[in-house]
Amino acid sequence: MATKKKKKILMVGGEAMPFAATGGLGDVLGSLPAAVQAEMKNADVRLVMPLYSAMKDEYRKMLQLECVFEVDLAWRKQYCGVLSLEKDGVIYYFIDNEYYFKRPDMYGNFDDGERYAYFCKAVMQMMPRLGFYPDILHAHDWQSALTMVYLKTEYREVPEYKNMRGIYTIHNIAYQGKYDMGILWDIFGIDYKYASIMSYDGCINLMKGAIVCADRVTTVSPTYSKEIKYPEHSEGLHYILRENNYKLSGILNGIDYDYYNPETDKAIKATFTADDLSGKAKCKKALQKECGLPEKKNVPLIAIITRLAGHKGLDLVERIMESVVANNDVQLVILGKGEERYENYFKYLDAKYPEKVKALITYDRDLSKRIYAGADIFVMPSKSEPCGLAQMIASRYGTVPVTRETGGLYDSIKGYYELDGEIYGNGFTFANYSEAELKDRIEAALGLYGDGDKWTRLTKKIMNIDFSWNISAKKYIEMYENLC
Repeated sequence: MATKKKKKILMVGGEAMPFAATGGLGDVLGSLPAAVQAEMKNADVRLVMPLYSAMKDEYRKMLQLECVFEVDLAWRKQYCGVLSLEKDGVIYYFIDNEYYFKRPDMYGNFDDGERYAYFCKAVMQMMPRLGFYPDILHAHDWQSALTMVYLKTEYREVPEYKNMRGIYTIHNIAYQGKYDMGILWDIFGIDYKYASIMSYDGCINLMKGAIVCADRVTTVSPTYSKEIKYPEHSEGLHYILRENNYKLSGILNGIDYDYYNPETDKAIKATFTADDLSGKAKCKKALQKECGLPEKKNVPLIAIITRLAGHKGLDLVERIMESVVANNDVQLVILGKGEERYENYFKYLDAKYPEKVKALITYDRDLSKRIYAGADIFVMPSKSEPCGLAQMIASRYGTVPVTRETGGLYDSIKGYYELDGEIYGNGFTFANYSEAELKDRIEAALGLYGDGDKWTRLTKKIMNIDFSWNISAKKYIEMYENLC
């Protein structure tokens, strides 16, 4: 009996935990490939990303050189080394070019367009060197958008590539990769006969090109896939998304249940489970001590962990949080950095209410886990949120979310209510972008906290909700198999 041929999947992205990451994209690409590999029978799942200087030595020491060649991009020929390591059953490839990727910051450079055009072309040109032609090429966000374009233009008649199927996942539509049309060939190596694919609103738009060229387009939550077809959420791309609606869908992200595990987490003061919450009380006491707050067991501790930016709903927080702090027996811990306006606001609260507020204007993953584990209530009132992972992580650590009903927040958190003694929902939610509604839901959470039995039951319930990749990985696999 003939052996069934393995389905080969190559994911392409700008970052992945634990190698190098700046946010949610890195979290997803650090866990999705392994989840698919574990769930998908007879599959060969791999991922490719740039080799950044941020990679820790413990992983650099594991790298093996696969091949060296020159990447042809427009008039340029640039060195490329492909290195690899295996982790959790997945082969990870790293594109090495120090000119493009040995920099202090992964993104935000003046030549990002050229850097990621090189990366995408290197991905296409490494395939024959490795002898690995995937059945599915799955690109994530603007940094890898050009792989979809190259696949359906320059490589569409090349025999080894012509049956390859492309999936493009939008993690955040706000970052599209926009450039002047005059550099289409010079920087991106794309013939002007394909200008109509790349042109949108008078400029090159890499995300638009990927949407047009991909066989399937996904977003990171079902609600976000609907929202981005309308102007208030699309950042201008609603017309092209409506045209390509037939291939658009949303799959809710998951989180890495091994990394975010209160039962085994070495980053927190004490481990705990839904059946034994005693460790969570110890985590709260340790967090209060670390933040210089009074160690009060029965005072509700509210947490905000976020990038300090307006679209995270911080203008709402700015208008109501001082009132919440001043008029309630509460504590507040903020972790994040970003816009000066919000940094200054939280520093002001810290200075005015030193017994109640601690502003940590930084970002530290282990510190964030200590806050998730030690807090009682987690506030996330985003104006828009493609998926959001923080509300899932908070739930995993038994910290009750207060969220706005948008994007993946709507798909993952449902409003608390009680009926005939039964608890329904897994958080406190509000619909309109309104400071009054946010304040009402925070105060509702504080009110329930005062009823110890109900609060404990809600805490146990949210910890038992499955936010792992188990369900979502199966949905990606179904898509892969349908395309193959």
